Amino acid sequence: MDVRVGDVLTMKKKHPCGAQTWKVLRIGADFKMKCTGCGHEIMSPRRNIERHIKKIERPEGEG
Repeated sequence: MDVRVGDVLTMKKKHPCGAQTWKVLRIGADFKMKCTGCGHEIMSPRRNIERHIKKIERPEGEG
């Protein structure tokens, strides 16, 4: 999957705060992401995140 730093990912399941979107802060073997609702930051293996992505939104002006 083509996920970049700064992308906003819409996931299949909601975070307990009710938000369904996460901003990508770092990529590699793990993704570091920040919940757009409550600001909670997580690190999770790439494989787990890629399976649960519903939609990828890019900031304006990028590919």
